[in-house]
Amino acid sequence: MASVRFVDVQSRPTEFLDLTSLTLDEFQQLVPPFEAAFQAHMAAWRLDGKPRTARRFSVYQNCPLPTPADRLFFILTYLKTYALQVVQGRLFGMRQSKANQWIHVLLPALLTALRTLGDAPARSLTALAQRLGVSEADASTGATPLAEEEPTPGAAVPTAAPAAPLLCELARKKENPSLTTVYPPA
Repeated sequence: MASVRFVDVQSRPTEFLDLTSLTLDEFQQLVPPFEAAFQAHMAAWRLDGKPRTARRFSVYQNCPLPTPADRLFFILTYLKTYALQVVQGRLFGMRQSKANQWIHVLLPALLTALRTLGDAPARSLTALAQRLGVSEADASTGATPLAEEEPTPGAAVPTAAPAAPLLCELARKKENPSLTTVYPPA
């Protein structure tokens, strides 16, 4: 079964960016902490989720994800495209059941690597405000102060799209639950 490999795509930066949302430089910075987190996980657990009791993890000759770059490429592609597991497995030369196992092992390893680098997603409004260096009120509205000149009176003022529109919308609705989207009758 043919499969996509990191080495096949690394020479095409635009395609790589489309598949992972990372540039090659960003990807290369993420590989070492990701592999360290993966190896730490595999030292204690097997791929099927059971505790490791005897042998240590090793890459077999017919492993569908033989290199650290292939493993990271697999999970980033899954997160970017969010394909069905059967499609993800087909792309990377494995069955759906193996794709499921790899996804469940690689997702926590990726989160650990992102935490190590300080790039893990913020899980609360307070954490987001701290990371952005703004107040919670500014973080909830998505407003960030801009250091620009004052607009001329009477001129249309363009508004910038918030950095995280979904987060801002959820925070706005949480503050005022009566705000709901009303769709016109069909």
